[in-house]
Parts: sequence; structure tokens; C-alpha cells
Amino acid sequence: MKKVSIKDVALKAGVSIASVSYVLNNKENSRIGKDTADKVIKAAEELNYRANTAAKNLKTQRTNIIGLIVADIANPYFSQIARIIENEATKKGYTLIIGSSDENKEKFESLLNMFYHRQAEGLIIAPVENSEICLEKLQKQKLPFVFIDRYLPKMQADSIQINNYDISYTVTQHLINGGRKNILLVAYDTMLEHLLQRNKGFTDALKANNLEFTPDNLLNVNKDYIDQDIDNGFNRLFQTNSKPDAVFFTSNKLAVSGLKKLMKSGINIPADLAIVAFDETEAYELFSVPLSYVSQPLTDIGISAVTLLHDKITDPLLPFKTIVLNAQMHIRDSSKHKN
Repeated sequence: MKKVSIKDVALKAGVSIASVSYVLNNKENSRIGKDTADKVIKAAEELNYRANTAAKNLKTQRTNIIGLIVADIANPYFSQIARIIENEATKKGYTLIIGSSDENKEKFESLLNMFYHRQAEGLIIAPVENSEICLEKLQKQKLPFVFIDRYLPKMQADSIQINNYDISYTVTQHLINGGRKNILLVAYDTMLEHLLQRNKGFTDALKANNLEFTPDNLLNVNKDYIDQDIDNGFNRLFQTNSKPDAVFFTSNKLAVSGLKKLMKSGINIPADLAIVAFDETEAYELFSVPLSYVSQPLTDIGISAVTLLHDKITDPLLPFKTIVLNAQMHIRDSSKHKN
């Protein structure tokens, strides 16, 4: 596919090459009017023009830059995996640039555009909800990318996933085997498929053990009101006659908020309430009882993502590939079996 040049932009806009250069390089020049600038920008967008910002790589058209878009860099899961990806990218000769979408679709799209115009050779992405259209555009622009942490089932794309359904089923079965009959799942109110798979693993395990699933077995939490929703939910559920005897948090952020609430409650853990949380964080160490948790294979995820992206950059015609890795449950005091 022929690379769009500054000359192509000039021809489409009907202006001189010098004018295009001034506009796209943000140079101040009184001779360039707003109408001309608008024509140039529109033509560049329609042609998917990417400015060559890496002069030292003019001959090869290589920048050796790859981008990483995470959902929340403050989340220990993403900060740890970013370090692993950065180390692996460096080994393969890439410079990694990191952006955080904060689960915001507009910010996510802005980061995609930034990486595209910075001539990133590929991206490793934790996609946000409803981002299929902008990612399909990226595929048309021939910029390779790999999904991590989550995926979009409506899209054909390379991805690194974990066994979300299976590990959630395993956690729930562990709690049931420990004598727990009224298990509460604390989950995000979301349509992201990997989180829905965690929910499904939970509900299927209940059904397989002839335990009824009711609305009181699921506390859906809005990502923008985590503390508020968990406070309200726990206040309601733990004051009923059928209060939970186990809680499974499907993310570390939900777990930290829930544990803060439970520490003030005076509930005996694990005698009266068993707890398991997804993902690790140092904050768990502040909890009064060693916490059972699910760990994801972060090193394998990071290495696999960089390797898969590097292969796709090297050979864009490779078929899409999905790699599923196994998470592990670590049983500690917080989910010990009832006597």
C-alpha cells in the first residue's frame, strides 16, 4: 500500500506543498489563512496522512515505537503489566509509549489518533466499551494491534485473554465446597465480555450445585460510584435475614472498597463470611485476615502481547490469533472452610 506523501495532500487540497508543510508542522506564518489551513487538515484526514516524525528512520520508514493503552494506569494490575511490556518491548528494540484511557471512550479515541499520527508501528490495547468503530478504522489504516485484559467479541483481532469463566467457576465452587450457601458476587455494571464471563462462571457454578441465583446474589457497581454503591449495597444486604455468607469480588478495585467497608462492620471472617478477590494489590495486606485471591499470569500476558504484536508488525498478513492463559486461585485464611 503506497504511503501518502505531503505532495498527495497538497494535490487533494489544491494548495502548495509549502503550505501543507507549514500547516501540518504547526508553523506560524501569516501567509497561511484559515481557509487554506482547514483544506489541508481535511485533505490530510481523508487521505489518512501520517507525518514522518522520525527523520533518522527515513530510509526504513521505521519508528520502533509501539503504544500501550491501559484502562487505568493507577490500577496495580495495569501498572505491573505496563512494566513487563516495557521490558519486553525494549528487548525487541521498541520504545514503548503508555496512555491511560480511564475507561473514557473519547480519551481512548484521542489516544488512538495520537499513536497513529506519531507513527507507532503497533499498539497493545485494553479496549473500552463501544469502541468497535474507531478500532475498525484503525484496522483499515493498517495499524496492527493486540488486545489485552479484555476483548470485543464482535471484532476479529489478535488478543491475549485469561480463562475468566473457568476461574470464576472454580472460585465459586471453592466457596460452595466450604459450606457457603448464599454467595454474593460484587461486579461492575458493564457490557465488557471478559467481566460478563466472570459473572457467568459464578451463576453457572451456583446452578450446577442446585443453589438458586437471586438478585441478592449480585451487586452491580457503577465504576464512577464504587464506594457509594458498595456502601449502599452492603448496608441493605447485610441487614436482611438471608445475609451473605461469602463475597467474591471480581476486581481488585471493588475488593479494596468492599474490604474497607467490611473492616468496620465487625463481621467475623472467615467464620461468618468468606472472601475471595480478583487480582492482587498491596492494599490486601492491610486487611486483618490473609486474603484468598485470583492471580493473573502478568508476565506471560505481557510477553505474549509483545511477541504477538512484533510478529504482526513483521508480517501483517498473519491470521488473527487468540491466546488464552490460565489464572490461578490462591486459598488463604479469608475463605477457609466452615467447621
